[in-house]
Amino acid sequence: MSKLKVRFKNPHEVADFVNRVEKYPYAMDLSRGSVVVDAKSLLGIMVLGLGQVVSLSVYADECGQLCQDIKKYIAA
Repeated sequence: MSKLKVRFKNPHEVADFVNRVEKYPYAMDLSRGSVVVDAKSLLGIMVLGLGQVVSLSVYADECGQLCQDIKKYIAA
């Protein structure tokens, strides 16, 4: 399992992120505080709020290609 911090500034970024992660067969969750949503759910991500740093949990051993695909959303 891998954990990353990501941030979305607007709904267009959320839609682009969902389009990118749905290509991968493994499960992913996003969480902020006690709220956990499916990372492949547009509406779920919107519930977490825009402009917030959220945690992405990827349930796979190797996710290097995914990290490349979503690098513009990874929070420093």
